[in-house]
Amino acid sequence: MRKYVVIVALAFLTACGGGGDNNPAGETVKDEPLAQSQNSADFNSKFSGLLNNYYHLKEAFVLSNNDMANTAANLLVKSVDSLDLKGVKADTSILQMAKGYVETVSSEAKALSQEKDIEAKRKSFQMISDAMYDLVRTVRFDREVVYHQFCPMAFNDAGAYWLSSTSDVKNPYFGKKMLTCGEVKDSIDFRGK
Repeated sequence: MRKYVVIVALAFLTACGGGGDNNPAGETVKDEPLAQSQNSADFNSKFSGLLNNYYHLKEAFVLSNNDMANTAANLLVKSVDSLDLKGVKADTSILQMAKGYVETVSSEAKALSQEKDIEAKRKSFQMISDAMYDLVRTVRFDREVVYHQFCPMAFNDAGAYWLSSTSDVKNPYFGKKMLTCGEVKDSIDFRGK
């Protein structure tokens, strides 16, 4: 009876992968940790808030709503000015680049809120979008996917980019006139890397 139990146990272990050569040295195998951000939790939280305020600004332009754009730009200024880059794990040169993008976003958002004309605001939005794209990549934000979208017809066919939280195209440069004009050019995804 004892032999029978040992044979059944060995067969069970082999069938479940316990008898394979996955670990020939007999070493203790540790589970891989869940993906952890390279940046601090505080930084990630504030950066998520910054992105959300950017997305609200984009939505204001999709709706061609001047007042909403002003409100969103002011919130964007507050969130970018409170962003502490000390929570980013990077060398000094990377942090200096990130600081430059932060300053661009802040100054352009302030300028945007002072503009009266929605089209002039859209030009500042373009500058903010370009700086935000560079900032997301520089700090390697790894909590969500950010989509980089492009409209070739914006600004008299010069073209312009913007960021989105989804792959759905909602054009902030033309709003309802040409809502779906554009395409996804890139998806920034540092999760698990």
